[in-house]
Amino acid sequence: MAALTLDTYRLLGRSGLRVSPLALGTMTFGADWGWGADTDEARKIFDTYVERGGNFIDTASQYTDGSSEKLLGEFTAANRESLVLATKYTMLRRPGDPNSGGNHRKSMFASVEASLRRLNTDYIDLLYLHAWDFLTPVEEILRGMDDLVRAGKVLYVGISDAPAWQVSRMQMIADLRGWSPLIALQIEYSLLERTGERDLIPMAREMGLGVIPWSPLGSGVLTGKYGRADLDHSVDASPSGTRKNVAAANGSLSERGLAIADVVKEVAAETGRTPSQVALAWTLREPGVTAPIIGARTAAQLEDNLGALDVEFADEHLTRLEAASAVDLGFPHEFLRRPMTRQVTFGGLKVEAATRS
Repeated sequence: MAALTLDTYRLLGRSGLRVSPLALGTMTFGADWGWGADTDEARKIFDTYVERGGNFIDTASQYTDGSSEKLLGEFTAANRESLVLATKYTMLRRPGDPNSGGNHRKSMFASVEASLRRLNTDYIDLLYLHAWDFLTPVEEILRGMDDLVRAGKVLYVGISDAPAWQVSRMQMIADLRGWSPLIALQIEYSLLERTGERDLIPMAREMGLGVIPWSPLGSGVLTGKYGRADLDHSVDASPSGTRKNVAAANGSLSERGLAIADVVKEVAAETGRTPSQVALAWTLREPGVTAPIIGARTAAQLEDNLGALDVEFADEHLTRLEAASAVDLGFPHEFLRRPMTRQVTFGGLKVEAATRS
């Protein structure tokens, strides 16, 4: 199989939008939270990615308290049209103001206007709902998104961190009402977090959303940087402080996570690769995945991550990685895969599913 490159572009969901197979995450742009890249290093990361053919940039309204978008506004000034800029709305922008966050229309429009100013652009290529708030009616969200698309301030819309049944419901409503469809689904997905294989990823493939995994390195745990001595780390709910705190707060820094990381390190040693490359390359193999997000903090880390594009696995390595990270798919998936269930359903007949384009 030929090696991937950043300029081997993929269509995003059921759209004609072309994006690189690895997205550049910019939550590390800005030192406001205590662990990100300063302006000069962020610029090196951005330039390296773009010079290699990368075009898919991911940020959010509140990443590093807005510094991420501001830096991107500077970095993209010379080549804005050639890039696909994705940002997100939802997170609280003013503590104490209940309408400065959430999924509702007021929050959406105000957040988009603020993002446009910081990004120094008059349109956003892809706007995600950042996290489900369990409060806002889906029709309000979809109509707001469609109005932004019709106004030319947003070109495409997507969703992040939401229940599969709500996403599929929204896609059906958008189709029936002629509103802008969702084309991308951003979820946590890695060797540490595979529960998206139960419903989110199959739903996305069925409903025409490209899957964009965040934290494909498990908050850094899969790089091998942490050990058992790090397990007693106290957890702070704030994203500021240290990367270790983020890993612990996200649940990635655990005994299970370190056990999986050990297998990743073994496979990396046997294949002459780094653990980061092995973990990213595994995520790229999932058929529903369009572009994992890499969140490098230095230009050297980015270069290492990009090496994942030409990793090839032996069957034995894949078997070990998947055995170490396996999750129970739960009901009804495990039930439907049982030999007795398949016997009474198919009676031993072999029936192949139709190929989807």
